[in-house]
Amino acid sequence: MSISAHTRKTNKKNSPLESILMPQVPRSNYLHLQEEKQRLQLKKFLLHRIFLVAKITANMEKKDIAEYYEQVFQSILKRHLGEAVTGLLLIYPTSILHILESSNDTLYQILSDYLNHEKDEVEFFIQGMKIIVTSHNIPTRLFMQWYISVIKAPVMYLDDVTQSQSLQEVITEFLIQTHKLALHIFKTVKVGTKGPGDNLHQIAPDLLLPEQIIKYLCNSEEFMDPETFINLYNKPIHVTLDSEVVWPAPSRF
Repeated sequence: MSISAHTRKTNKKNSPLESILMPQVPRSNYLHLQEEKQRLQLKKFLLHRIFLVAKITANMEKKDIAEYYEQVFQSILKRHLGEAVTGLLLIYPTSILHILESSNDTLYQILSDYLNHEKDEVEFFIQGMKIIVTSHNIPTRLFMQWYISVIKAPVMYLDDVTQSQSLQEVITEFLIQTHKLALHIFKTVKVGTKGPGDNLHQIAPDLLLPEQIIKYLCNSEEFMDPETFINLYNKPIHVTLDSEVVWPAPSRF
């Protein structure tokens, strides 16, 4: 009786070596969960979507704008293999609407390239860019390729909605119309083709945003410009508190 009781007592206490060798409960965090989810879906990176508006030099040639962005995409693709850019660029007479889908690093490099041109060149053809919204970790792409289309014919509107609607209402209309247009292109444009072409004003005139909304968003101070966005992106997350730099260090009881 005494021997068995003594055996049970010793079994309750594990040696240090045994505690090390014991299997530990796996601990993870939300980032690991998202990365594992992407791995199971055969994705190499988290996918993000960004909506941009900007002013351009009047009557810019489609070829010049397309060449600029294609060179940027190719340059980034050399450093970030497999992180292709998809989206849609609509060229209005004096402004653009740009939707981009790719990895976080790729979108960061695209914005950085724009900032470098804006600072180094006196009259860069893209000016006053604003970030309307950024969607993180989207489940799938809206666009199979990167398309570019020129809005040739002016679209007639009865009134200027920016004068009668609030900013929230304008943004709601902006997002609804752009998503409807994206779904229309997704359903009608075949993979491998050049895209919707320059006759969207004839194919889907009801889905095109008036240029007055694009200009209104470009002039709105409520939206972030790429420079502010990148400065916030590069800002360290961990902030040093005043108590951490006081000398002598405060004692804790």
